[in-house]
Amino acid sequence: MTTTGYAGMINIKGVIPELLPPDELFAETPGHFRLLVENKNRYIPSFLIKIESFTAKSTIIPFIPASHTVESSVEITFNNRGKNKIGRIRVSSPFPVNFFTRYWDFDFDTSCIVYPKLIPAVSLSDNEGIEKTGDTSRKIRGQDGELEGIREYSGSEQLRYIHWKLYARSDELLVKEFGSQSMMPLVIKLEDLPGVNYEEKISRAAFLVKQIIMNQPVGLMLPDRNIPPDIGGRHCAVLLTELALYDYR
Repeated sequence: MTTTGYAGMINIKGVIPELLPPDELFAETPGHFRLLVENKNRYIPSFLIKIESFTAKSTIIPFIPASHTVESSVEITFNNRGKNKIGRIRVSSPFPVNFFTRYWDFDFDTSCIVYPKLIPAVSLSDNEGIEKTGDTSRKIRGQDGELEGIREYSGSEQLRYIHWKLYARSDELLVKEFGSQSMMPLVIKLEDLPGVNYEEKISRAAFLVKQIIMNQPVGLMLPDRNIPPDIGGRHCAVLLTELALYDYR
């Protein structure tokens, strides 16, 4: 028992986990975090490493070579929107004889912005909670028309808009921006959306933002401030963050 106990502690000693959040996290929806597990032991590999937490499904890594980092993934679910901490992560292993399980606990103080839970809302043909503003001929960033500029690739654009010639010269992903004749901007009025409470209204607003914003300018009208319409992935993140952190109480 002494020998196996010592071997078990050496097996998990120096095993350090790191969690990298995805670009978007939604309440009550599993988020896929990148999991990096480093074995800092210079000479001894680690076996049957289990990563778990109270909010995540456990992940087992069969083998980590000495002085190596292994990448995997773990699902973590947050119940509430807003700033959430990852919390405590446990590294454990039944190695070598599956009689005792040894573990280390790691506390992650890193906060993640968790967007509201998505609840299907009114369609684009409905008028409830949506106000059309602006002129139909306003120039915006789009996917047709004349080339107006080059910007960094955010990960949400289609591959056919990547400027491959520039990528061949610089190894940096850039995308082409074209001018287009926009549809009329839509302003989502939070108070006018259907819902039995404000949390449901916020969730329906988040659904509308995700559904519309890549094709049409979207703005947000909150009881205490307004956010003007815009389009694209960055503006989507701005609106979803406003909804995630909005305190109506």
